[in-house]
Order: sequence, then structure tokens, then C-alpha cells
Amino acid sequence: MTNHGSTGRSGGSPSLPARGLIALSEGVLALEKLVVGGFMALLLGLILINVITRYAGAPLYWVDEAAVYSTVWLTFIGGSALTRLRLDFAVTLLSERLSQRHAERLQMLATFIAFLFSLSLVVMCWNWMDPLGIAAAGFDAREYASESFNFLYTEHTQTLNWPTWIVSLVVPLFAVTMSLHTAANLVEEMGLVPKKARAGFSAAEGVN
Repeated sequence: MTNHGSTGRSGGSPSLPARGLIALSEGVLALEKLVVGGFMALLLGLILINVITRYAGAPLYWVDEAAVYSTVWLTFIGGSALTRLRLDFAVTLLSERLSQRHAERLQMLATFIAFLFSLSLVVMCWNWMDPLGIAAAGFDAREYASESFNFLYTEHTQTLNWPTWIVSLVVPLFAVTMSLHTAANLVEEMGLVPKKARAGFSAAEGVN
């Protein structure tokens, strides 16, 4: 994509809300990078423990489940970070055949659709976890389940015996952070703030 300079397309300084949105997105991204690194180390450790215990003839079945959930969290958090880094998968069959101006407009449309999807995911997670409903039931999981037929708060994982809702928190977390990152990307696509240059990419190159 074209670098529109430090003042964006509008010709003036970026607005405070736009700069605040970008700063918040960058802060979340920095945290996500640390969390991803932590989960990668954890996953590697769990795999090594699994290999050693199985070779010794004393497998720990909870390690398998912990590795699975670590992979799930790693995937969702990493996917959110890749969205802000613009390293997510993209089909460029059409955009490569368009002029730069129309390719930028197509990119803006794709980012807007991703933003709408992330907002829809936020709404879905709100209805799924129903925080107001569980609060109205006095945080009594059994009473809430009997009234709503939503058994999220009564279920536990098979071997770790962790509450399922805690493991599932990564989905609404992903929905919120993806909404933030796609909003920041959209602000940049609209030229309200200069596009963030990333290591390995020049400001004039498209990275998606």
C-alpha cells in the first residue's frame, strides 16, 4: 500500500480518537506477542513431558488435554495479533489485477467486512456467555442452566476438571481484540493516520 505520509490523506494531524485507537491496538499487540511466546514455551514443555512420560510407560493424560487447550489459546491470540500485523491470509487474485487506487479501496472493503465479522462475534459471545443471565441467577450455575438450558457454566473439562467457561474465554477475548485491531487497520486504510511500518516491510509495501 502507499505511504500517505505522517499526516494521512486528510492533510492535517491525526485526530485524538484515531491516535488513541492506534495506541490501544499497538499496546494490545505488544501484550499478545508476549502471551503468544509464553504459550509457545508452555506447549513445547507439555509436548516434551508427554513424550518422556509415554516413553517411560507412565503417560499423564491431563498433559494431552492441557496441550490441546494451549494450542487453542495460542491459535486465537496469535490470530488476533496477525490481524493487526496484516499477516493473515489473503486471496490477491483480484487485487493484483487492479490499479493501486482500486486495490486500496478493495483492501478497505475487506478490512471493513472483517470488522463487521469481529463485531458479530462479540455479539455472539455475549449471547453465548450471557453474563447478565448468570448474574441474575446469583451466579448459581445449576439454577441458570435449568432456566436457560445453557450448560456452559456447569460443564468441566474431562481430565483437568477445569470449568469449561474459563477455557472458552479465549473466544470472546479474541472477538474483542480482533474488533480493536480491525478498527485500527480500517482507520489506517481510510488514511486518517499513517499506516504503521513493520519490521521487514517498507511503508510503501502492502503486507496483506
